[in-house]
Amino acid sequence: MSDERNAEAAILFAKKYLEDILSFFGLNVDVYATSEDGEVIELNVPSTHLNGFLIGNRGETMRSLQFLTSMALKTAEYELERVNVDIADYKKQRASRLEDRAEEWLKQVKESGEPMHLKPMNAADRRTIHKLAGEHGLETESEGEGRDRHIVLKPAGE
Repeated sequence: MSDERNAEAAILFAKKYLEDILSFFGLNVDVYATSEDGEVIELNVPSTHLNGFLIGNRGETMRSLQFLTSMALKTAEYELERVNVDIADYKKQRASRLEDRAEEWLKQVKESGEPMHLKPMNAADRRTIHKLAGEHGLETESEGEGRDRHIVLKPAGE
């Protein structure tokens, strides 16, 4: 099977798998599934009356759905097994809010010349900050383990 066909099969598998899980909660929706970069399957669940339930506290339920879908792909031996699940654009909106706050942090570090320790955040949020800081000429470093892992913003060349 060609890589492209295998990727299409993985995307369809992930889409159906997530739709099947959602149907157990009485939610029959059409999940929008793509893979822009060929490395991560993007699964977008439209807004419904169950948004809060499916997203969970700080996105934990959504991350669990993502993990289950990824494990199902791995078990079915698809090469493409990385999954990003977003419900009602929760992650997209959260990333936008995070970028707005990060602009302030970056400005503070540039003006003060002092490193800034940010509060602990998940891997996706840390990636957003690393990328943004790099675009603004600042250096970043992740410190800590597990739930305490956080970013230190530093002026360039420190």
